[in-house]
Amino acid sequence: MSAGDTAETPALTAVSYRILLIEDDPGDALLVEEYLADASLPVDLQWCQTLADGMASVGRRAPDCVLLDLHLPDASGTGAVTRLQNACPAAAIIVLTGLAEASAGIDAVASGAQDYLVKGTVSGELLDRAVRYAVHRKHAERTAAELRANQHRAQENSRLERSLLPVPMLSGTAVTPTSCYLPGREGALLAGDFLDVVETPDGTVHAVIGDVSGHGPDEAGIGVCLRIAWRTLILGGHRGTDLLSLMEQILVAERTYSAMFATVATLSLDPATSRLDVTLAGHETPLLIEGGAVRPLPAPGGVALGLMPGAAEWQPARTQLPPDAALLLYTDGLTEGHTGSGGDRLGTGGLISIIEQAPDPTGQALIDHLTTVTRELDAGRHLDDVAILLLSRGR
Repeated sequence: MSAGDTAETPALTAVSYRILLIEDDPGDALLVEEYLADASLPVDLQWCQTLADGMASVGRRAPDCVLLDLHLPDASGTGAVTRLQNACPAAAIIVLTGLAEASAGIDAVASGAQDYLVKGTVSGELLDRAVRYAVHRKHAERTAAELRANQHRAQENSRLERSLLPVPMLSGTAVTPTSCYLPGREGALLAGDFLDVVETPDGTVHAVIGDVSGHGPDEAGIGVCLRIAWRTLILGGHRGTDLLSLMEQILVAERTYSAMFATVATLSLDPATSRLDVTLAGHETPLLIEGGAVRPLPAPGGVALGLMPGAAEWQPARTQLPPDAALLLYTDGLTEGHTGSGGDRLGTGGLISIIEQAPDPTGQALIDHLTTVTRELDAGRHLDDVAILLLSRGR
């Protein structure tokens, strides 16, 4: 059993307690053997006369409990306890002391032993109880330590994931982004969906939304990679099909399995002229919201990144964005949910109906309405990642 393994107590596994006795005095060793024979404890006893022999035995077969004499030919005192713990961290340790050495037993417990027994006062019943309690106490200590370690890792992972969430880079007020990010994995902050918004020095607002196939941590990592790559490429002057081609090369180089792909929608809006360029790679068409009416943008579809590396073609579409219109970009986690107890899915048509019926089709109110209504309709039947980005003009 390695240091990272979870110790199984004999009480839980219904087998004999594996006990290692490290005692140089044959007489004392015989007494321990007799005490164990008198007890009701099912044991498998092994005896070693030196710490070196005991350490070698531990390496071959991990015991549940070690009965350790504090005065051995090759070790004495709490140093023996420390060495034994390092060699076999899963084993409970009970030290054996003389009548005049009670303080040594206390020191040993402070150093990590589970208990101590004074020679000459031991009985079969006492030894039985001490071994049972020590093994269970060790098991509880290791379980608590593993729980603390898991909590610490979870906190670190949470901080790491939170630091990778996008922060829009906008210097003007012509466009206001409102976003929602809901990972499908329980307890996760990141998923394979990604979104971002960047304003370049010329005042153009660029946005991206994407969805990496799959739902695990590998997909989340690729999603972060593609988002950061997109931001870097945008700031470096890449646009349209050139941008998607470079993102595909990064996806292919970084993906953990060859079948992984990503759908992407990227757009560039010049607020001064209302010129809007949209390029789709297998992704849902953004929706244009104007005066209570909703319609998909006229943009041709394209192949998702990674499905045909180096051979895919994408066609940018240019249009004029009405002055008071808003753009809604989303991933399919928002539309693939059910609309009731049957098998019907919401789809783009259903999403448009929800938007048109929204009490307030603007900003955070609209985002909250969409997530609330779609989740109520689905009733937990389709747990997928959801990313939503709403770009509003002049709000």
